[in-house]
Amino acid sequence: MVTRKGANAVEPIRDLEKIQEIKQYLLHRSYRDYFLFIFGINSGLRISDILPLRAGDVKGTKYLTLQEKKTKNNRKIIITRSLKEEIERYTCRMSESDYLFPSRKGNKPISRVQAWKIIHNAAQACGVEGPIGTHTLRKTFGYHFYQKTKDVAMLQYIFGHSSPSITLRYIGINDDMVDQALEMFSL
Repeated sequence: MVTRKGANAVEPIRDLEKIQEIKQYLLHRSYRDYFLFIFGINSGLRISDILPLRAGDVKGTKYLTLQEKKTKNNRKIIITRSLKEEIERYTCRMSESDYLFPSRKGNKPISRVQAWKIIHNAAQACGVEGPIGTHTLRKTFGYHFYQKTKDVAMLQYIFGHSSPSITLRYIGINDDMVDQALEMFSL
């Protein structure tokens, strides 16, 4: 399997303990930033689809419906039980029209650059190695979904990829991991 990385490629956070560290770090700094991380790693959405969301889009519903900015595809995504609990806690004092991730600079959501700084700085503070950015949230979702289910076809469908190999490369199933798996294999 060949792995290709662009200049701006980021990696998923594979270590569950590091994910917990980042959650704690962000929770002590900012509830909004913590919720951004939680929402990203539990929804698998792109940051461009997360940032413009308003409380009314996610409050009291089982599904999030949106049109993806990148693909223009309409998506209906189930809100998992654990994410629903986080949403209820986070939005309990928000009005329907409030942005989920409000900027401190007026009535708008935080920028992609600000979201990148939040995720990147938290990962650095917690000692996460490798290139980390906002797309890390989506890739982390994908990596752990695959690790739990081993269902690449379902993940391919969720991400809208054209082939399983693209999905596996996207979530960082690389040569080292293949080597490690084969080293442990025996009949």
